Amino acid sequence: MATVTRENIGLLNDKITVKVSQEDYLPNYDKAVKQLSKTANIPGFRKGMVPAGMVKKMHGPAIFADEILKTVEKELTGYLQNEKVEIFAQPLSLEKEAKNFDHNNPTEYNFDFEIGLKPAFEVTPLQEGKTTLSRYKIKVTSEMLDKEVDNLLERGGKNVETEKVSSENDFLTVKFEESDEAGNVLEGGIQKENAIKLKQFSAPIQEQLKGKGKGDSIVFFLATSFDAAALHDILHDLGFHGHNDADAQRYFKLTIEKVEVIEKRELNEEFFKEVFPKDEVTTEEAFREKLKSEIEKYWDSESRNHLHNELFEVLVHETPIELPKEFLKRWLQQGGEKPKTAEEAEKEYPGFDHQLRWTLISDKLIRENKLDVSLDELKESAKQKVMGYFGGAAAADGADWLDSYLERLLQDEKFVDQTYREMVTQKLFDWAEQKVNVKEEEVTAEEFAKLPNKHHHHEH
Repeated sequence: MATVTRENIGLLNDKITVKVSQEDYLPNYDKAVKQLSKTANIPGFRKGMVPAGMVKKMHGPAIFADEILKTVEKELTGYLQNEKVEIFAQPLSLEKEAKNFDHNNPTEYNFDFEIGLKPAFEVTPLQEGKTTLSRYKIKVTSEMLDKEVDNLLERGGKNVETEKVSSENDFLTVKFEESDEAGNVLEGGIQKENAIKLKQFSAPIQEQLKGKGKGDSIVFFLATSFDAAALHDILHDLGFHGHNDADAQRYFKLTIEKVEVIEKRELNEEFFKEVFPKDEVTTEEAFREKLKSEIEKYWDSESRNHLHNELFEVLVHETPIELPKEFLKRWLQQGGEKPKTAEEAEKEYPGFDHQLRWTLISDKLIRENKLDVSLDELKESAKQKVMGYFGGAAAADGADWLDSYLERLLQDEKFVDQTYREMVTQKLFDWAEQKVNVKEEEVTAEEFAKLPNKHHHHEH
């Protein structure tokens, strides 16, 4: 009769021993041999007439080992279910080398496994009065508004060709050719056409380019000729992926092929209609008002994300949860698709630990506070998403195609899974927000941008 015993070997870490004797696995072994003798194709024997002895000789060891392991697996799974043991991942086998199974000498075998146990814990940061967080209100100033109006007028404007480079907003079509310091083009070097605003260059290069026109060229050192963001984009354009300082240590000859100025749009009704096609915006005052509310909406959602990020950090770092670290590191080494070294597991562990804590906390909160998302809620949200993509068209056309489109979307497991995760995470944060003290703070956009922000993609 199979027996399963369990002993504690460390923090939240137990060893389970499964002992099987011949009566546990032999009947299944004999059955499998019979089964195979009916179906085996062995030259010299008619199908279905292969003697069991022959099958045992050829396939005995493999079937024998297979049946023992199946029996062990069944015993182990049954034990964990009956005892309601909450474990991480799956049990790890402690067998370092293969056992010598001898199908001619059935005997008793012991198998050792270790398991990591899930801890019991309380989400203390959400207990009354424990946590205070700030909700930031970003003031939309008239300067911000002016700047946004200006951007929109420029973006809607058209490019008009001009003779000479004169202002930082000029748009240059240029040819980059890798060269030496003197501007001699390197054979086999990088060559690339690019369209670039003068203001993306560093100040000294802007000065050099001013007054130049079609066909003129300059030589520059890549690393020092752009601000960091522009340099990153330029390197990408030139075919370098990744942030490697060495890639920027080269000279280029730049030749101007075209200079254009941007003619801004007029601030008139036609323009208002273009920016806000769904609204009746006819005056500059109404336009600015509408724009201001859009910008406020954007900052409100940024502020909410910030609050949720803070909440995530507090929950993960301040909820006291003990984890069987050593077991989990061993599991990281052996439990994945391919084995990892101890160093790799050590390096991956902190991120894994963080994610694991979040999974434990969010699962517990969702379960205990019934924050789950129903299928109807999910459908409704998907419908809103689709309406959002297609705008007024979706509502105007009658709903037939919309329904069939939605049906198709809801067959897509990835879409459903992602929508469910977004919704359940949103629900969880909206609920948790009510459990902490939130104090309002007014800040400028600059101050908000400087706040320490640990970026996490909290997934359920």
